[in-house]
Formats: sequence, structure tokens, C-alpha cells
Amino acid sequence: MFAIVKDNQIVKTGGSIRALFSNISFPASGPSAEWKAEQGVMEVVDGEQKDQRFYWVTPDNPSLQLIDGVPTRVYINTPKELEDREEVDEDGNPLYVQVLGEVDGEPAMVDSEERLVTKGLKSQFISQAKAAANSQLSQTDWYVIRKAERGVEIPEEVVEARAKIVADTEDKEAAIRAATTVEELMQVV
Repeated sequence: MFAIVKDNQIVKTGGSIRALFSNISFPASGPSAEWKAEQGVMEVVDGEQKDQRFYWVTPDNPSLQLIDGVPTRVYINTPKELEDREEVDEDGNPLYVQVLGEVDGEPAMVDSEERLVTKGLKSQFISQAKAAANSQLSQTDWYVIRKAERGVEIPEEVVEARAKIVADTEDKEAAIRAATTVEELMQVV
């Protein structure tokens, strides 16, 4: 994307230089650097966008701003919630998970007994750590099943490897739970 900057203001934007100057024919190589400078044509750069696993990244308003003389797409980086949150309506009343039920003899969505909870980053990353551990453990689960069904001993190296996976996962979960900021959580993950 390109912009024309005049008198320290963005006056026009376009997907290409040709789009900015549709009435001018350019050589196949495009306009020269000198010509672009004379016209105030500059390439638009992206501002900071933090890791979207941890931040809600949305365009600012206005999204295109002149920063240090450079046309820049500006974003707002809002940290996501670390902790789980029980949802409430605008009056502060608790919200519940909706299930298919019946109202006046007709099928309808009704409240269940279960509170509506939005999972925070900690819960999400703990769940991912457990899934990764389960995936690793599943490769040697057959040893455990064989031991339970037929009494065949599990090789010591398999027992040690499985214990390490479990211990590492427990350590990671503890570190995730201990994080108090998004930045701390990012270091753990």
C-alpha cells in the first residue's frame, strides 16, 4: 500500500502507485525514486502487532497515521484475560450455558445449570500442555496396557521417559498458574 504525503499529512492512499496516479503512464519498472519523492509517494508500513495468541490486535481509529513522517498502519494491542471469567449480563446477572429445551411446549434454547465461563489464557495454555503431554504419552500407552492385561513389565527407560513427560508438564502448569502478567505467561509458553 502507498500513500501521498504533503504538508505532513496523508492526502491519498492506494494499493499501488499506479492506483494513486491512474492518469499517468509509467515505464514497466515503475516511477523513479526521485519522482516518488517529488510527489510525496511513500510506502505504508505496519505498526506494532503483538502476538495474537496473547493480545487482541485491532486497527486504531484512524488506522493510518503519520508517525515520524512515515505513513503507518496503527494497531491497538489489548492483552487477553489471564484468568477464567464467569460471564454476566449488562445488569450483572450471571449467564448460563444455553441448551435445547422447551418453552410453552415449543423447542427453545433455555438456561442450563452450568455457568457460562470464558476461558482465560492460563486455562487455554494448561489445556494445550496437557494435550501435548497426552500425545507424547500415547506413544507408549501400549506398554501400560500390556502390563495391566498380561503382567509384562514396562522397560525402565519407558517408565523414566513417561515420568519425565509428566513432571515436565506439571512444572509447566505450575509456571503458567504462577504468571501474573501476559508478558510473564509469554516467557513460560
